[in-house]
Amino acid sequence: MGFFRIRTTVDERPGRLASLATALADRGGNILGLSVQPDTDGTVDEFVTDIPASPEAVREALEAAGGRRVRIVPATAHELTDEPTRTLLLAARLRSAPWRLPEILGELLRADDARWVYGATAVRPRHEGGDQDEADAVELPDPTLLLVPVAPRRSIRLRRSGLPFTLTEAARAAAMVRLAQPPAEPTAAEGPARLADGAEVQVKPLTALYREALRDLHERCSPETRRFRYFTANPTLPPRLFDRLCDRTRGQSLVAGHDGQVVALASLMFTPDPGIAEIAFLVEDRWQGRGLGTHLARMLLAQARDLGFAEVRATLLQDNTRMRRLLGSLGATLSPTDDPGVMEARLAVGVMATASPS
Repeated sequence: MGFFRIRTTVDERPGRLASLATALADRGGNILGLSVQPDTDGTVDEFVTDIPASPEAVREALEAAGGRRVRIVPATAHELTDEPTRTLLLAARLRSAPWRLPEILGELLRADDARWVYGATAVRPRHEGGDQDEADAVELPDPTLLLVPVAPRRSIRLRRSGLPFTLTEAARAAAMVRLAQPPAEPTAAEGPARLADGAEVQVKPLTALYREALRDLHERCSPETRRFRYFTANPTLPPRLFDRLCDRTRGQSLVAGHDGQVVALASLMFTPDPGIAEIAFLVEDRWQGRGLGTHLARMLLAQARDLGFAEVRATLLQDNTRMRRLLGSLGATLSPTDDPGVMEARLAVGVMATASPS
């Protein structure tokens, strides 16, 4: 019998976790700990087990049950500590000794090495296998290496042999880093923005006063622009959706105005998943390609950071090339969904901590 930490990626389908658990039980395994982490190309299921079978036999059983990229590394009884309790204890240590941030991040992610690096650009974990999207340009050649940004030109490098880092772990590290930093000044939710071509727009929070202006914006947008935003070319904004966008308990939305007209709408919406928010944009056709969408995206990401979110997601159509390029420039990882033609973009907010609007 021996303790092992076993990690495998599976498709997001009902019954997959049960199949893996059954495969471990058939090999005499006793599951002592379980973690489920959404990732770019499925769900990463991680087990801490006491199992008599050899690692090779376990790998074969899990692959037969639908597992991909099975990793098995030795574990100890110390790793059976309740994960939320362990994280809270690490957070308490960090608040009392913030200079020990690398050490604590190393413990949080069970890294083999954690150290300061200077002048490095923060990147997200690379995942083995699968097709790489054209927007997935800034990736690590080594998936067992993670750089977590702390300040401009200063990061913490984590290395962990055997188990590649996941996006969920990158988000956890970013959230822990924020505990060691002084409170951020609230991000301005309104004010003028000058674009690269010299045009100036006024950005303000969305309120009920903009109902008619948003109706006009939708009517001016092309059917393709509306389809990219709502997955339908319906020219009207349903009253129920407008009321939801104005509800500050469900999210925060911004409008950009120029010459008495609203020319863009950007929304940060809360989700049922703690720590995760969704973003969406509608930019009038004649204002596309001028940097307005990027400016609004950076404002929303800064707001997400200030509100304590660890990750931001967006759902977009496969043929929405402009949106894919925008999100890719901000460091998003894009992956397909179960719906053909629809993609999901994910950004760890910590990676965007230094990306303030200009």
